[in-house]
Amino acid sequence: MVSFHLNLCFFQGVDLRQYSKQVEDELQRIEQGMLSGFQSDLSSISSEIQTLQQQSVSMNMRLKNRQAVRSHLSQLVDELVVPGAMIQVILESPVTEQEFLEQLHELNNKINFAKELSFRETLACSDIQDIVDRLKIKAVTKIREFILQKIYSFRKPMTNYQIPQNTLLKYRFFYQFLLANERTVAKEIRDEYVDTMSKIYYSYFKSYSGRLLKVQYEEVADKDDLMGVEDTAKKGFFSKPSLKSRNTIFTLGQRGAVLSPAELEGPILIPHTAQRGDCRYPYETLFRSQHYALLDNGCREFLFLSDFFMVAGNSALDLFNSVMGKTLSLFLKSMSTYVSDCYDSIAVFLCIHIILRFRAITNKRTIPALDKYWDAVLELLWPRFELILEMNIQSIRNTDPQKLGVLDTRPHYRANPHPPWPTSGTQLNNNLKNSKTVEVENFVLKMAAEFPSRRDQLIFLINNYDMMLSVLMERAADDSKEVEGFQQLLQARSQEFIEEILSSPFGGMIAFVKESEALTEKGQLDRLKNDEARITQLVRGFSSTWKQSVEALSQDVMRSFTNFKNGTGIIQGALTQLIQYYHGFHKVLAQPTFRSLAVRSELINLHHLMVEVKKHKPNF
Repeated sequence: MVSFHLNLCFFQGVDLRQYSKQVEDELQRIEQGMLSGFQSDLSSISSEIQTLQQQSVSMNMRLKNRQAVRSHLSQLVDELVVPGAMIQVILESPVTEQEFLEQLHELNNKINFAKELSFRETLACSDIQDIVDRLKIKAVTKIREFILQKIYSFRKPMTNYQIPQNTLLKYRFFYQFLLANERTVAKEIRDEYVDTMSKIYYSYFKSYSGRLLKVQYEEVADKDDLMGVEDTAKKGFFSKPSLKSRNTIFTLGQRGAVLSPAELEGPILIPHTAQRGDCRYPYETLFRSQHYALLDNGCREFLFLSDFFMVAGNSALDLFNSVMGKTLSLFLKSMSTYVSDCYDSIAVFLCIHIILRFRAITNKRTIPALDKYWDAVLELLWPRFELILEMNIQSIRNTDPQKLGVLDTRPHYRANPHPPWPTSGTQLNNNLKNSKTVEVENFVLKMAAEFPSRRDQLIFLINNYDMMLSVLMERAADDSKEVEGFQQLLQARSQEFIEEILSSPFGGMIAFVKESEALTEKGQLDRLKNDEARITQLVRGFSSTWKQSVEALSQDVMRSFTNFKNGTGIIQGALTQLIQYYHGFHKVLAQPTFRSLAVRSELINLHHLMVEVKKHKPNF
């Protein structure tokens, strides 16, 4: 039984091994069969996916190409199609309508596109060329009629041509359209505008300049109105009389106000208004008004030409000269005529400064159109100005003071070391300027010699030196040699005048003090010990009359000098000198030689005298 069981187990173990081997073989077969097939299937799927990706990329590329072609074809079709709305607007709408301008832009684009297609020999171009050409002709005809009508409106009397100019600028594309598509018509319009505006400007400025001259001062300087020409010089029977006030030629006065910013760029003169008010003006005021009108119109015209006709640089300048050339030539001819017979140096110089400032204004506005004209005017004015100045210098050099008529001690209009013009920034020749200073100084000395008394001579010299110094200090540095020289001259003559006016009321005391001081230096003061009567008279005379004398002296000085500040300075100098003399008088009488004189007690206390004298000093 036991052996049977063992045998059974043996045979079962053999079967299990065989079974296990069979299972293992089956599993290996399955692995080799099914899994290998599955792996093969996966490889096939991956290959198909790559194929699909390639097909997708290819289809996407074809789609993009088709879209691009569609876009180009769509644009081409859109450009080739001429909408009915465009045809209707171009044919029927007024050119001033906004829709006409919009459709004109579209038409211009189609014309340019048609030209581009014709260059490429595109057959579709022939389908629209005819209608586009007919629309272009219609548009050109309407635009030409509109612009010419605006240009012709400039010619109507009393027309403000700036209004139609502004209208043309609003439709500046019209000219651009003509220039691009019909150059013959564009040239016709440009030539018509140039011809019209050239005549308008010429007529306006010729009329305006002529009417301005009617309100100019009737009295103008001529060749006999020079600084050194005698006022009483006899002239021919048919010659005009001299100016009533010749000093207006040599003094600036209010004439320089024309250069102030408010007046320089102020409104232009209205001649008929001035005539109704019986107003008269110097030449430089008329010159300013005339040229400010030119500047204003010239700048506006240059900007219009550059903007509307689309020009720049030399082309813009040439077009501007075509419009304004006749007017500028008229101005230069008029200036040449005026300058050739002008002897008013102030007018010429002010005109020079007006031109310089107007040139600066155009430069600031970046308008080069008038630069050559400004230079041409300056080339006329500068030589004439220097010639007039040289003529005045020569006339002063040759003047005989005895033929100048009645002289007084006030500043003489001829005694001007420089013309009344700002010297900074000018092209005035320095030698010419210095020559005039020397000649005027010599001339003042010659005129002073015509007065019989030294007192009047000194008053005349001080008044004129003071005026000359004031002019110099306005136009030169305070430390210049000219200013220093005239300051020394003025100081020396002022000190001499102080001695002169003190000598009349206080001459005895002054002479005694000077004599005593001289004898004291020599140790000979005792020579005056017997002059008790003289000293007594001097002490009592001063005490009784000094107040009245000082008051009369102050009034006399203030009447003699035209410059209040200069007069008060001389009064202060005279009172200070008087106190110094009286102080010297005190010192002399304090010497042992005069200590015993009883009259010393009647001397005025020096401190009291100084307090009293201060009351007579003018307050300013």
